[in-house]
Amino acid sequence: MAVFSRCYIAAAAATTPTLTATATFAYVIRAICSSFCSSSTLNSETDLNHNKQDVLGTLTREPKGRNVQWVFLGCPGVGKGTYASRLSNLLVVPHISTGDLVRDELTSSGPLCSQLKEIVNQGKLVSDEIIIDLLSKRLEAGEAKGESGFILDGFPRTVRQAEILEGVTDIELVVNLKLREEALLAKCLGRRICSECGGNYNVACIDIKAENGRPRMYMAPLPPPPQCESKLITRADDTEEVVKERLRIYQEMVFHRIPICFS
Repeated sequence: MAVFSRCYIAAAAATTPTLTATATFAYVIRAICSSFCSSSTLNSETDLNHNKQDVLGTLTREPKGRNVQWVFLGCPGVGKGTYASRLSNLLVVPHISTGDLVRDELTSSGPLCSQLKEIVNQGKLVSDEIIIDLLSKRLEAGEAKGESGFILDGFPRTVRQAEILEGVTDIELVVNLKLREEALLAKCLGRRICSECGGNYNVACIDIKAENGRPRMYMAPLPPPPQCESKLITRADDTEEVVKERLRIYQEMVFHRIPICFS
């Protein structure tokens, strides 16, 4: 972990450019547990035809003695946080979301708060320098608490970030999640957070008809428990205009290029 916390120093020296949710998660678990040193691209629309018993069997396999260092990639709303957090609990390693780090900074009234608020509300990408600074501080704090390994969610999001990451640590596994844009938009607009416990839920019922050779896609809502129903809030950046802008930026700057850095 100490070596990865040097990523902020590396950033300063770097030069500039150079189907169902349950079934999807089951496939992610199966793919990850069957191959520890690979890069995978998962397609929620087509990669779901797997034997349930095989999937359940993987849950008993724990990477004993391994310092897990994994990365979850994918566009906004694809489910990186959902899958990464569940794997974090399963493997007992920290789930570190750069999106959460930014949102924590927004609520802290720190020196970056006003600058970040404008960027996030417009759906823009936060600069490499800010992201790496926040991530470095989180890793240093985790190291001080004795944390080992990590599952990164949302980092790297640019080629420069990927190059910095690859230069300071050995990533074992990269999972690149994909989903149709209409489903992504619906998922983002349906996201809700409990203002009291911080739980994540989704009120959207996504049912996309089969057409043009694509299968039907169905994703049931993820409702909150009764005690959270009256406390649900929506993220400030989960508006249609902002989500579409985030998806556009992701497609232009990230989607086709980041996986190549880890190939």
